Amino acid sequence: MVKGRAFGVGVGPGDPELMTLKAVRLIRENEVIAFPGKVPEETTAYKIAVQAVLELKRKELLPVYMPMVTDRDMIEESHRKGAAVIEKILDQGRNVVFLTLGDSTIYCTFTYLQAILEEDGYETELVSGITSFCAAAARLNIPLAEWNEPVHIMPAMHRLETDLDQPGNYVLMKSGSHMSEVKAVLARSGRQVMMVENCGMTGEKIYRSVEEIPDDAGYFSLIIAKEDGPAL
Repeated sequence: MVKGRAFGVGVGPGDPELMTLKAVRLIRENEVIAFPGKVPEETTAYKIAVQAVLELKRKELLPVYMPMVTDRDMIEESHRKGAAVIEKILDQGRNVVFLTLGDSTIYCTFTYLQAILEEDGYETELVSGITSFCAAAARLNIPLAEWNEPVHIMPAMHRLETDLDQPGNYVLMKSGSHMSEVKAVLARSGRQVMMVENCGMTGEKIYRSVEEIPDDAGYFSLIIAKEDGPAL
């Protein structure tokens, strides 16, 4: 029997209207839709996608639970278990469409599963989606970069020792739980700072200075720190 293929599909940052036509088509054409969580209907990816594709309610929803822990052995074990869950479906000759927030190539859980699946001889495909930082820049109605400006994308800012002193603009992701420390770095940088919390989702909030950003900002908080003055 021909084995199925695993698709890692980005559903965008939160607004269902930002889902790609390809993401919608793959959900409609395949019966098994996987999600990174114990209960698919409770995942953010499901809540986004179901608004654009009502047929998702009638699909076979596959939970792939991978807890957010720091222990490397536990992380690798959860990835192996997750891949095994998907492989059972692929061995039946059916495809699996794994839905993920934003874009499937930016800090995406599926890519860890992808490496295991390919190592085990299965075919995979990544399907791009709109990234959170591009959506946030558009929501702020600003360009993310102009002319020859570089863009630095950094996760978990609280783990980095940096003063944001490189030329260009910075995108800071996954820093919500240590926002007070992040704000101190931002204040020292002298940059123009803006943040979107829950971009495209219920409870979206926009902040246009370091002083406005609350210390208790949520997990889906994305910061853009720009150099003062226009790019030349």
